[in-house]
Amino acid sequence: MKTRENTVPHVPQSSGRPAWQALVLTIFPELFPGPLQASLAGGALDAGIWSLKTIDIRHFGVGRHAAVDDHPAGGGAGMVMRCDVLAAAIDAARAKAPDLPAVYLSPRGRLLDQARVREFAAGPGLILLAGRFEGIDERVIEGRGLIELSIGDYVLSGGEIAAMVVIDACVRLLPGVVGSAASLAEESFTEGLLEYPQYTRPREWEGRMIPEVLLSGDHARIAQWRRAEAERLTRERRPDLWAGRNKSR
Repeated sequence: MKTRENTVPHVPQSSGRPAWQALVLTIFPELFPGPLQASLAGGALDAGIWSLKTIDIRHFGVGRHAAVDDHPAGGGAGMVMRCDVLAAAIDAARAKAPDLPAVYLSPRGRLLDQARVREFAAGPGLILLAGRFEGIDERVIEGRGLIELSIGDYVLSGGEIAAMVVIDACVRLLPGVVGSAASLAEESFTEGLLEYPQYTRPREWEGRMIPEVLLSGDHARIAQWRRAEAERLTRERRPDLWAGRNKSR
């Protein structure tokens, strides 16, 4: 079967580094690039730092109506995406990008964290399967060695938004996307901590002042204050992160 795909055009980059690839398998290719065409990700897409392609799973559907789903074995509500249809779509994607790991966005998958984002961003890119309905046939997860990945403990209507989250998180780590490397080094989840509070002008707002230490010009004191605040916020708001950080020491 001939594969049709949507390709978002981009300007070839001149850095010599191959573009990081995002290849999304979905029944709604028209959702892309969506928000990924704006801000940092959009600028990097135009610059050729990364590329985006979609493959419409419906092109591999079966029967007169190109069905991609069927009733769940054993009964129950809803529909399940077929393993034969998805396998054909995944095989077509891997034929185009054999070096990319294939990820299935699923609420039961391993929770995405910044360490995993860095790992993905350091590679050549990702094939991202956006499921729908009640999920996908378990056999295709096993048969095609899919990585199950979750963006949080909640359920979405489909995997497309989750795929966008993964792509955006990875793209912003690519060289040349974020202007200041220091911005990446000091943000939340670096060293297992939440980010410290940020302030800017005006100096006083509705009776609230910028902490004096930040106006002192004493860089050592400022760094100490920021570290202490990052640790305090992590202890208070994410005791799981704090406990995990202490265990790793």
